[in-house]
Amino acid sequence: MPGYDRVDRQAEELKRGLDSVIRNQVKDPRIPEVFSITNVELARDLKHAKVSISAMTADEKQVKEMLKALKSATGFIRHALGQEIIMRSIPELQFVADNSIAYSVHIASLLRDISHKDEEQEEKNDD
Repeated sequence: MPGYDRVDRQAEELKRGLDSVIRNQVKDPRIPEVFSITNVELARDLKHAKVSISAMTADEKQVKEMLKALKSATGFIRHALGQEIIMRSIPELQFVADNSIAYSVHIASLLRDISHKDEEQEEKNDD
């Protein structure tokens, strides 16, 4: 596949490993049960990774607490990743919030409300 190189493959492997480690091994109550790792940007030298993570919550405070929990568990996560995936060295991890899933749920809710209002308006017009 053109344009899909070693760094991209390593980023995908890192994404799968992170998902597994955070879900199964990190036991912090500040991390919600429903979250998604939306993207992993891996530097060309494989030393740094920016991990975009989205929680299924609209509460900004809970998202900040989740990021604090992940930051405090970074050492543990890197160690567990070393046992989970095969990489020469595990990169430094930087966790950032991604609100794209919450935003898309909000937009879908707005569209659903508009649709219901249109249906109600059509029913009134038919009467």
